Amino acid sequence: MLTPALQAPRTSRSRTVRRAAVSGFFGSALEYYDFLIYGSAAALVFGDVFFPNSGQSGTLLSIGTFGVAYVARPFGAVLWGHVGDKLGRRLALVLTIGLMGVATFAIGLLPSYATIGVAAPILLVLLRLVQGLSAGGESPGSTSLTIEHAPENRRAYYAGFSMSGMQLGMGLGSLVFLPLATLPEHQLLTWGWRLPFLLSGVLTIVGYLLRRKVEEPEVFTDMQQRDEGASLPIARLLREYWTVTLRVAICSTINVVGTIFTVFALAYATGTAGISRPVMLTVVSLGNLTAVVMAPLVGRLSDRIGRKPVFVVGALGSSLSLLVLFSAIDAGNIPLVFAAGVIGQGILYIMPIGVGAAYYPEQFPAPVRYTGMAVGLMLGLLASGFAPTLAEALNAGASTWHTIVWICISVSVVSSLAALSGRETHRVPTQQLGGR
Repeated sequence: MLTPALQAPRTSRSRTVRRAAVSGFFGSALEYYDFLIYGSAAALVFGDVFFPNSGQSGTLLSIGTFGVAYVARPFGAVLWGHVGDKLGRRLALVLTIGLMGVATFAIGLLPSYATIGVAAPILLVLLRLVQGLSAGGESPGSTSLTIEHAPENRRAYYAGFSMSGMQLGMGLGSLVFLPLATLPEHQLLTWGWRLPFLLSGVLTIVGYLLRRKVEEPEVFTDMQQRDEGASLPIARLLREYWTVTLRVAICSTINVVGTIFTVFALAYATGTAGISRPVMLTVVSLGNLTAVVMAPLVGRLSDRIGRKPVFVVGALGSSLSLLVLFSAIDAGNIPLVFAAGVIGQGILYIMPIGVGAAYYPEQFPAPVRYTGMAVGLMLGLLASGFAPTLAEALNAGASTWHTIVWICISVSVVSSLAALSGRETHRVPTQQLGGR
């Protein structure tokens, strides 16, 4: 039986790791709710609100603004990576959630093109860039902090909660538009679409308060006490770990599958195939909400059998599931659309995403972990951000999805090969992570 002296440190550590996991869950949920309500709005209403004179190009321009945030993400990765590796993981995470909340709330207050003309889409793009700058540090920071707090044999399990939060935010970002999509067109385009953005103001305050309670991990504080931190983390990263960063970037291109599902499939089904908005919003929401439950479970599985096999099976399976999804959309087979969405995105897609939450930061040592995870992930996400725009452009002339899906399958093969080329980390002690 453990004495009180031995029980206290263990209890304290358990409380700390749970707090880190809960903070990562809710913080990621709020960040990605903010980030992804934009995707739903871009697919459904922004073409009419901000690009009303563009005809059929309005949807393309609208979805294009979704992608511009991914341009800002690598810059945010460098900024927040520097703050996180030099000044603390917690400080970076508090600042990112605050910046995201302000930008999202401001989008909800933007006048339409009919009110202020071309200034409206310009302001929209600027605020979207601010969202991207903030998102560049969110998941890299929360997962880095969580794996540093977690027990060595459960790092992916606890990191999976950050991905659960991300998927919850994405699911809510779609679900919140479900009742709004039933509004009369005029009400939806004038005030209805604004409500999810304005709600983020309240949610941001909650996330800020949660983040302030998280402690810095022992790995980070020990590094600071020994003065082992890099004076300029990005410089050390590019000098010593550029190949690892490139591997993480290629692995994270698997996110293309997610954005095609969340944005392009929604636009294609409602605009080309004639499936109602509420139906497709429900499919997207259920897929993401299923992933909320699955993310820690696939993380736990990878803690047992390894990161690589879980990543590869999920990457290949989720991209192949798009063949079923789009075929079902064309056929108007709603039950199959639901099945393909829930299985493909809620189970298969979350496998590489959930595992990556641990596998990516585990590739780097503590002095450059936040920066390495952030830069590698955000470079890979550039492809994800513009995938819906490319898909919409290809679809505009041919009204077909086949080329788009085969691009996704090709991306999944390449990302799987990149994952297989890395070091298997599920049994590596935390203090030895990033060793070569």
